[in-house]
Amino acid sequence: MRVLVLEDEVQLAQQLKNQLQRQGFSVDLAINGEEGLHFLRDYPLDLAVVDIGLPRMSGIEVIRRARSEGLMLPILILTARGSWQEKVEGLEVGADDYLVKPFHIEELLARLNALLRRNAGISTPVIEWGPLTINTASQSVSRDGRVLELTAFEYKVLEYLLLHRGKVISKTELT
Repeated sequence: MRVLVLEDEVQLAQQLKNQLQRQGFSVDLAINGEEGLHFLRDYPLDLAVVDIGLPRMSGIEVIRRARSEGLMLPILILTARGSWQEKVEGLEVGADDYLVKPFHIEELLARLNALLRRNAGISTPVIEWGPLTINTASQSVSRDGRVLELTAFEYKVLEYLLLHRGKVISKTELT
């Protein structure tokens, strides 16, 4: 799963990248709105985490332009701006979720996984395929009832493949 983190606070962006990579995501970083819009337009992304207060172009404008161009990947706003008016504006321009800083990484990960499930058309956190059962909420996999020990990357690849059954998946999409 490939994620764009659009955040101008370099230290926070790097921390997010490290946490997401530990969970098996491939992460691209952008530090301003123009660069972020370039990534959204030109790279095969599965989801984006977007700050609002960005140099060169606000996160709101990035989302507005992305949606007007037909880009439909899930977008989560991650920002210090937490008034109800700002939340409404972010959701109305096309964000799928909104999380206010400071935040707990576990909540961010749960929200991102929920967005990915929703985008793949999965309403339940459990995916079954033959003898395999994947619980996307707990990120656990079992085969014939026995829990399998997978790395975060192995889990994400397996989950992605099962969510996209019947489709040809390129190596680029998996990294």
